[in-house]
Amino acid sequence: MEAALPSMRPLLAVAVSLLVVPLIIASRHRPNLREAWTLIAAFLKAGIVLSMLPAVLSGQAPTCSLGTIVPGIEIVLRADPLGMVFALVASLLWIPTSFYSIGYVRGAGEKRQTRFFASFAVCLSATIGIAFAANLFTFVVFFEMLTIATYPLVLHKETDAARAGAATYLAYTLPAGFALLLAVAMTWTAAGTVTFTPGGFLTADMGSRAFLQGLFVLFIAGVGVKAAIMPLHAWLPAAMVAPTPVSALLHAVAVVKAGVFGVLRVTGFVFGPELLQDLGVATGLGWLACTTFILASLIALRQDDLKRRLAYSTVGHLSYVVLGASLMNAWSWAGAVLHLLFHATMKITLFFCAGAIYVQTRREKVSELRGIGRQMPITMVAFTVASLGLAGLPGINGFLSKWALANGAVLEQGWFALGALALSGALNAAYFLPIAVRAFFDASPTPGRVTEASGLMVVPLAVTALVSLALGLAPNLGIAGWDLARAVAVAVTGGAPS
Repeated sequence: MEAALPSMRPLLAVAVSLLVVPLIIASRHRPNLREAWTLIAAFLKAGIVLSMLPAVLSGQAPTCSLGTIVPGIEIVLRADPLGMVFALVASLLWIPTSFYSIGYVRGAGEKRQTRFFASFAVCLSATIGIAFAANLFTFVVFFEMLTIATYPLVLHKETDAARAGAATYLAYTLPAGFALLLAVAMTWTAAGTVTFTPGGFLTADMGSRAFLQGLFVLFIAGVGVKAAIMPLHAWLPAAMVAPTPVSALLHAVAVVKAGVFGVLRVTGFVFGPELLQDLGVATGLGWLACTTFILASLIALRQDDLKRRLAYSTVGHLSYVVLGASLMNAWSWAGAVLHLLFHATMKITLFFCAGAIYVQTRREKVSELRGIGRQMPITMVAFTVASLGLAGLPGINGFLSKWALANGAVLEQGWFALGALALSGALNAAYFLPIAVRAFFDASPTPGRVTEASGLMVVPLAVTALVSLALGLAPNLGIAGWDLARAVAVAVTGGAPS
């Protein structure tokens, strides 16, 4: 029994939030009990994921098979270093998101709260399934499960705008799912396996150069929609009609992170550095990433709607991860994995702040936030910390991942990539810092009496801002972020960032 328990933990991590869904629905007339189930599941999920961290750091990979679909294709869960990073992001950030969501839906008077919490729980199960998927087939199952579970959250308000946003979301993600499924089928036919392997399992003799290049494009189309790579990004700003906790889920915890996680799996565990170099497709992916984060930053500058500005910021920062994957050296991969982790703490802080402002003021425009820092100082200090981190200020975690990515660019003599990273950092400062300056130094305060939101909202945003600061000073703190990123880089590239 003791030997079997570690192998069951990936399954338990996936299942725990799924198992509370019937309890959440059954408690729909007792809100406190309903939300207690959410919190219990969040803490249990995080505890189960953390319990696997020592084993993963020691080189083990807790594995659980859920059955064979056809000979040679199984649904298998395995906790490796890359999956562990994504699982830690999702499970640990679900805890503050759960508290925050309770404060938000009560403060905003949201309807259909039971459906909201139930869908949220299913999304977290799908996310952990993606993180621990040991092969492409398992990945696709949970990837599409996440698409379906997120739809009710985007639709939540059921206004015309919400229906349009949800329709746009499906219009992009469902065809992408079909492309991904087709790519998996083609891979199985060519290779006879779909099991993720560090350094990749495809080889040049498994198909013609044109076939393998086309297969790579199909994979990137399949995962690139959720990763919001331009021009596949339009669903993300459209989905900002959803409640702010959903935006936090989309941007920091689950959906878009699943997309860039998919890019890392495809480039590092299906194709691998050697084949990508032979095919000449990594360079194109890098140019696409640089173009995405520059254009997204320029578009963000023009957005007066706060959540849309944050959305385009996410589009840009996700492509930092894509750039790291495309450069294919140890430093770039360490930076990509770190940014997958660090961006989450900063971006969830920003969305938490946007939601707190909305609940207290019903204001959603950047131009309406003058003087609000004096009325909601904790919220706006947290907003400023996260903004500076995304701009790359030393001392906050965003600096470390950008530094690693810049080192990766230098190693490849990728001067355009290095320049794009520098320009993107300046543009980040240009579209974030005026918000903080206006909030604290504009002489005209926001009209009306405004105070901080409830503790259920303020404490989570303060905690995530403090975590961003702490990880900027000690990237291994608590969750061994640097050690995990280094382990992934070594496994994929064969080198070590040093």
